[in-house]
Amino acid sequence: MKFEIWGLTGTLTTEHDAQMDEATKRLWYWLDAVDASCNRFHDDSELSRLNECHGETVAITPTLEMALSAALRAAEVTGDLVDPTVLPALLALGYDRDFDELGLGDSILEHAAVPSIGPSAIHLDLDEHTVMLDPPCRLDLGASAKALVVDLVADDVAESGGVVVELGGDVAVRGEGPEGPWAIAVSDALVLTGHEPRITLAHGGIATSSTATRTWRVGERTVNHIVDPRTGHCARGLYTTASVTASDCVLANSFATAALLWNEDASYHIAQAGWSARLVRRDGSLEFAGGWPDDEVAR
Repeated sequence: MKFEIWGLTGTLTTEHDAQMDEATKRLWYWLDAVDASCNRFHDDSELSRLNECHGETVAITPTLEMALSAALRAAEVTGDLVDPTVLPALLALGYDRDFDELGLGDSILEHAAVPSIGPSAIHLDLDEHTVMLDPPCRLDLGASAKALVVDLVADDVAESGGVVVELGGDVAVRGEGPEGPWAIAVSDALVLTGHEPRITLAHGGIATSSTATRTWRVGERTVNHIVDPRTGHCARGLYTTASVTASDCVLANSFATAALLWNEDASYHIAQAGWSARLVRRDGSLEFAGGWPDDEVAR
């Protein structure tokens, strides 16, 4: 099954046809729940309200608590390179509307880069189910929320058989398909040709982050959605695309995003964590880390 949300396309595939009805219900349950909690483009979302409550202790729903926990986990494993406090930096780059609307209407003006305040400004209390943001902290959970969605859906559906859930390049895999481990295509393009390299996976997550997609114009520059929280500038490093496999999609997405900021250290960090990666350099050449198969083997 194919679906669209947040300007992204996705797919849901199950091992058995009988799983699909319940799988579809779980998919839309979690998409709706995360949209209501975490969509910064909706003024009435829980996240938008939280972003206006600096210095206040705010009670939060279980969904936002899970999303914040996932975001803080992503920050922790990447040395704060995947940082949920990048919203001011994204706004300075003009990312103040749904992506489909960027580049439409008024031109986006240049603004000074805004480094992030950092995850230490987020005070999440898992016992009291509350959070407080130090001013001027404002959050964007886009780097981890869609990865969390596919993990949650896959976990729910896996009780009845194998499943693959994909949304915007984030993939969660649980169990096997009708003919064995799932074959997952890997691409840095938005449109698949059918000739992409493939890897097989029976459990875990695969995520691809790229500076070649989801770009827009600011003044005379082309910018992208991968922001270096240390500087507030968008990524312009050694790699244009990173695909990572890990034990779940939140971790895969975290390392794929951070790889575009780690530059020459990316392979080391990914392999040290126990994961694998396919990295595409700016000149189109490939680098593999942590046991990822060469493309000739993966096809």
